Amino acid sequence: MATSSTQAIPETGAIPRHVAIIMDGNGRWATRRHLPRTAGHAKGVQAVRRVVEACGRRGVRYLTLFAFSSENWRRPADEVSLLMRLFVQALEREVDKLQEQGVRLHVVGDLSAFEPRLQELIHAAQERTRGNDRLHLSIAANYGGRWDILQATRAMLQAEPGLAARPQDIDESRLAQHLSMAWAPEPDLFIRTGGEQRISNFLIWQLAYTELYFSDAYWPDFGAEQLEAAFEWYGGRERRFGRTSAQLNTGR
Repeated sequence: MATSSTQAIPETGAIPRHVAIIMDGNGRWATRRHLPRTAGHAKGVQAVRRVVEACGRRGVRYLTLFAFSSENWRRPADEVSLLMRLFVQALEREVDKLQEQGVRLHVVGDLSAFEPRLQELIHAAQERTRGNDRLHLSIAANYGGRWDILQATRAMLQAEPGLAARPQDIDESRLAQHLSMAWAPEPDLFIRTGGEQRISNFLIWQLAYTELYFSDAYWPDFGAEQLEAAFEWYGGRERRFGRTSAQLNTGR
């Protein structure tokens, strides 16, 4: 399990080890072109390919993409249906490429809400890429940060029922090991496209000390150039983790 940034100072570098992205603006991209919103989602799949490849080239080890939130079920039924079809098609078409590129796929979230065929494809894709370690690509699907904390709490109490009578023994490390991405370091860089400036219930535990970058580009227009701009901005950040600038300058 990765160390919490509120408990210890994590490793940092010029290139973020873990990048988390909210892929926003697909529908607005399509609307501006007088296209149905679904066309924007289809175009967004191409942006995923570009960003996965660019992160692999730049040495990013973990890439987490927010594909479908637990709140997205509120969208129009035809749009939700299209998103599910795109997810199935991506799993069917892209796994070979991920395997060739040394990418390990993880899908995090409450998968029980998905139809059996989609669940089968998810499990098969994860199993096929299990041996890869160049880049860990996590797709957050039917995911919510509050759901993640709640399910981790339930899992912790199931594993250690006695904690219910000893709440003073509950600490970060005990809970964090049950989070859906306990195996990955916390994100160094968070990116949200589409001009909005909020985290929208995404990785709310893990983003405690993450640098937050907001891009006006709609997700279908996002690629290596925009990613490089985010990395350049990140490289100029002073990551203190509770310390002072003077401590950073003296290496303490």
